Amino acid sequence: MHDRPYRSALYIPASKERALDKARDLPVDVILFDLEDAVAPDAKVVARSTLATALGAGGYGPRLTVVRMNALDTVWGADDAAAIALMDCDAVLLPKVNGPADLDALAALIPDKPFWAMIETPMGVLNAASIAAHPRMAGFVLGTNDLAKDLNSRSRVALMTALQMSVLAAKAAGIVVLDGVYNAFKDDEGLAAECAEGRDMGFDGKTLIHPAQVAICNAAFGPTDAELELANRQITAFDAAEADGQGVAVVDGKIVENLHIVTAKATLAKAAAIAALEAS
Repeated sequence: MHDRPYRSALYIPASKERALDKARDLPVDVILFDLEDAVAPDAKVVARSTLATALGAGGYGPRLTVVRMNALDTVWGADDAAAIALMDCDAVLLPKVNGPADLDALAALIPDKPFWAMIETPMGVLNAASIAAHPRMAGFVLGTNDLAKDLNSRSRVALMTALQMSVLAAKAAGIVVLDGVYNAFKDDEGLAAECAEGRDMGFDGKTLIHPAQVAICNAAFGPTDAELELANRQITAFDAAEADGQGVAVVDGKIVENLHIVTAKATLAKAAAIAALEAS
């Protein structure tokens, strides 16, 4: 479905020049340059020009560069859109998307960049399928903190329906979908558990708030050695079965059909894409 990995997506405050510089050397797949929550109100105007300068200078290599703007109903939104339209970035991330009309409004201001949407409101979750189907839409980012606030929830369990609906909508539309942040950035065990859960749910990767979280996230959302070994054995066994005129093979006592081979080849392709990204 995707020709590149999206294992880790790190938020970087657009107002902090040192953080913008350090991001050039971090082993992340996606950088989310943030003009919204990570930037104080009195720093937002300057942050636009600081970010534009950093992106213009380049040096971010193969990392996908996505700029999160302020919502269009804020005093900064329209000016953010005008600035981002001229920035050297791969996509724009719009917060608090409630429906396709929000994307239509942004399209009138930014004519040619792919859109990503923050799914972080109850209405956005309920409209996830129509948002995902928008012609400019390329990715979902789950805003789990805002969702938890709106749902008055203290548990990730209460977010499961919203997470699953968002994943289903993204998969149906063939777009990227990234899990929300893990706030306790010093809790490696908790982060690893939530990454594993997100991967098993179908997320392509996870958004992060601290560079220390990157390695755990990359490991969780990348294929393991065991998965790569199994994928190769499944392909070999299935090829042999087909050569014998059979439609299925058996590996480790389990039936292997064509659908398993599709998954196996996707696993190998993902590993190759990760290797290419890390070698760049």
